Amino acid sequence: MSAVVDDLWRLRSMTSADLPQVLDIEQVSYDFPWKRGIFEDCLNMGYACQVLTEGTSAIRGYGLMSAAVGEAHLLNLCVAPICRRSGMARYLLGHLIEQARQRDAYIMFLEVRPSNRAALMLYRKEGFTEIGRRKGYYPTLNGREDAIVLSRDIE
Repeated sequence: MSAVVDDLWRLRSMTSADLPQVLDIEQVSYDFPWKRGIFEDCLNMGYACQVLTEGTSAIRGYGLMSAAVGEAHLLNLCVAPICRRSGMARYLLGHLIEQARQRDAYIMFLEVRPSNRAALMLYRKEGFTEIGRRKGYYPTLNGREDAIVLSRDIE
């Protein structure tokens, strides 16, 4: 399924053929990026894996979400650095929330680094609230960083 955001953006399901571009974005976005195998596992498990393209085929962002027994978990949401602050992340998030709803989820969870202020601001604007912390969840260049656990009811 493909959704048109505007004349240039298109949202569609991720495929294995997309992984080189997805991994390029992942590498430049994180100090500790996901490896190819994690993306492959998500695809093989049937998770909601979406890519946002601009123009004919350039992938500019992606999102992955699992959903089971009424709960959804946003696993990864990332937009290429050159496209940040464009609305792409908000659009991807909204689409994944809708997919969670279609999969009969009533709540969505996610973890985010406290140092990722832009992501925190986006999630809070989209109705997510803090429900806890996972101590030392994320690796950093100098040790470990907590994760803020957020949730949002899905109407």
